Amino acid sequence: MELNDRHNAPTTHPLAAQACDDQRGVEGQVDHTARILVVEDDFLVASEIEVALGVAGFAVTGVAASAEEAIALGQATRPDLAIIDIRLNGPRDGIDAALTLFRDHAIPCVFATAHADEAVRARAAAASPLGWLQKPYTMPLLIETVRRALAQTRS
Repeated sequence: MELNDRHNAPTTHPLAAQACDDQRGVEGQVDHTARILVVEDDFLVASEIEVALGVAGFAVTGVAASAEEAIALGQATRPDLAIIDIRLNGPRDGIDAALTLFRDHAIPCVFATAHADEAVRARAAAASPLGWLQKPYTMPLLIETVRRALAQTRS
């Protein structure tokens, strides 16, 4: 079994398949191939999201801490979905990143943020988000939201 340099974990997913057995997605299907971009500037939160997604069987294409990084990673890796925090490092925020990813690369998003008032949601509407997670949230809720968002992209 090979080891993944980033996390020193097996590159095959026998544990992920076991973990998914009791957390089936929408319509009872487990999706091991969906590729997710994580856009979060808090290192600990980003790490927790990355691990939870990996255990659930998803492939994380990258982690970005700024809108610029998110856009570059999105263009380079073409994920199926981006999980995006609103407040990010740098001059641009998560809404800017989501708008560019959606408009230029057809990458949908789920916002995972503590900042989701009506004005923020109105500004973000042009990115057609597939979901909103209000911080603090649990990792099982994140996984459920990701599965529902991915199911919307397939309908």
